[in-house]
Amino acid sequence: MINQGGLPVHSSKNNINKVTAGALLVALGIIYGDLGTSPLYTFKPILTLAGANQVLSTAYYSPDKLELLLFGSISLIFWTLTFQTTIKYVYLTLMADNDGEGGIFSLYALVRRYGKYLIIPTIVGAAALLADGILTPPISVASAIEGLTMMPGLKDIPTVPIVMTILCLLFFFQRFGTQKIGTSFGPFMTIWFLMIMILGIKEIIKYPTIIKAINPYYGYLLLSHYKGAFWLLGSIFLCTTGAEALYSDLGHCGLKNIRITWWFVKISCVCNYLGQAAWLLRNKQYYLFDRNPFFTIVPDGFLLPVIIIATIATVIASQALISGAFTMISEASSMNFWPRVKILRPSNFKGQMYIPSINLILWFGCLISTWYFQTSANMEAAFGFSITVAMMMTTYLLTFFLLYKKKWNIYLVVGILIVFGIIECSFFITNAAKIKQRWMFLFFEFGIFTTMYVWYYARKINNSFEHFVDVDKYCDKIKELSTDTSVPSFATHLIYLTKANNLRQIEERVIKSIFSKNPKRANVYWFLHIHRTDEPYTLAYDVNELVEDTIIKINIYLGFRVQPRSEVYFKKIVQELVKNEELNLHKIPDGSNKYNSEPDYKFVICEKYLSKENDFSLKEGFLIHAYFTLHKYSLSDEQAYGLDKSDVIIEKFPLVYQPIQKFNLTRLN
Repeated sequence: MINQGGLPVHSSKNNINKVTAGALLVALGIIYGDLGTSPLYTFKPILTLAGANQVLSTAYYSPDKLELLLFGSISLIFWTLTFQTTIKYVYLTLMADNDGEGGIFSLYALVRRYGKYLIIPTIVGAAALLADGILTPPISVASAIEGLTMMPGLKDIPTVPIVMTILCLLFFFQRFGTQKIGTSFGPFMTIWFLMIMILGIKEIIKYPTIIKAINPYYGYLLLSHYKGAFWLLGSIFLCTTGAEALYSDLGHCGLKNIRITWWFVKISCVCNYLGQAAWLLRNKQYYLFDRNPFFTIVPDGFLLPVIIIATIATVIASQALISGAFTMISEASSMNFWPRVKILRPSNFKGQMYIPSINLILWFGCLISTWYFQTSANMEAAFGFSITVAMMMTTYLLTFFLLYKKKWNIYLVVGILIVFGIIECSFFITNAAKIKQRWMFLFFEFGIFTTMYVWYYARKINNSFEHFVDVDKYCDKIKELSTDTSVPSFATHLIYLTKANNLRQIEERVIKSIFSKNPKRANVYWFLHIHRTDEPYTLAYDVNELVEDTIIKINIYLGFRVQPRSEVYFKKIVQELVKNEELNLHKIPDGSNKYNSEPDYKFVICEKYLSKENDFSLKEGFLIHAYFTLHKYSLSDEQAYGLDKSDVIIEKFPLVYQPIQKFNLTRLN
């Protein structure tokens, strides 16, 4: 029996948990873009919904009412950041460390064995996060660019074309990678956070009473005494958008670095929110005219530099979401939630990738969203809706992790579920009520969900009709064929990719491929099985000889973040076996090696196509036909498995799910 071995792979943790100045800068640069730019667009919709977006103080809108609104809003913002971001994500969710990696698919990989229906919340959450990737760039960049309307003489400047131009440039440069410019993200975001903190402190000094607003009592007063205050929660929720990125980017920055930098980010954001509220309370007679209160606290003469810095910060936030979308689709594809797609690596930077098809979808979606919504204010409901859905799904999966992996007390876990369930359901209701006017955006989320649902479940149906046979029954026959010199040699090494987990089983179509029509004679028959693990960066193998030097099965274990390069891995394994004298590459003296002594490799892919001899139920028919349609436009098997086309043979086999049973056939004499 041949021993198991391992293939070289970089450690996923890569010392990322070490707290260094460089690691802290990286965390600031790639994690907090969305969260850190939320002061740009959170307060304005609160004022708009409350009717205070024009004149701050009128006969109807009294100073006392304005004070209740602003003190209460600040209180709710502060405690939303505390509960949703600090407690839920920074301390609870980050504990769900899957070999140093985070994100909804990493969380699902940790808990999927504990719940039968966890697949649905995982798909819903992933679809919502991808929708977030469509809306974050437009709403962030638009919020910054709309500051130009506050410049003298630029009140009526068209901002939509500027935003669309910036987005086009952003997506165009994805193909070149972001390694070089990414090194500046950390220092620049540090400047951004210091700037918004200083702008806020400047106003707090002028109105120090505003600090009292962090008292939760003011939030209670707002919700209980202010008419329609509940519906303000949808806008208040915007302060915590981007919290999902804390968990998704765990593998890039490490737990300790995220937890340390979060306090700097939170203090900066809270200071800015306090500063905006302080300015509004000091200028009760000011005519706001729907302008963004973020830019009103900027000193005269500094508005343009602040707009430029804000625009760069929002581009960085957008870049983080785009990179996160690429990573998520890569994981989804490897875990069979998404059709196989072409993945490029424009640099050697760890984790950096570029997926052309997803880049095109995101680019198109961002442009359509910008054109459809026109302003950042119109995007906030759809934006909040997507994030609340993602957070609710994460909460549900997190309870399974705390209960089954961390072994926490069931009453404590249920209590956590109830607390965050109430908070997030409240945010969901308020955002869902507002999105009804922009319901067309839901088609995008539904499309992502349908793609994942169809690919996952149709593939399960597809695999359930796969017939496996005991390979032991055919070992003698295969060995006889291997030594039968009357049959022309087909290859030195004949490799079949198999889905059989069982060591002693193989697909029936593989046996048919070997013996039917023109039998395929080879020196060595290999059955290669790719097994996806729950860990992100596994890269190992084991080897089992079913017939010495003739029939060998290899299992290659790949983490869900490792791209399959099956041919490269296989050839390296063969080299190691020969070097260790565990495999005798014998030559059959039939003249087949006369002119070329090097062994040749032939990979056989048994590809299925949908036979016409099928009779489906409505649901199965939809799933199967949709699956094969998606499969038609997805990456080919040889590309998906990392095989050289010159070494691959494709054989097609009809697939019959439900044979047609009832039909009338009449013979005519």
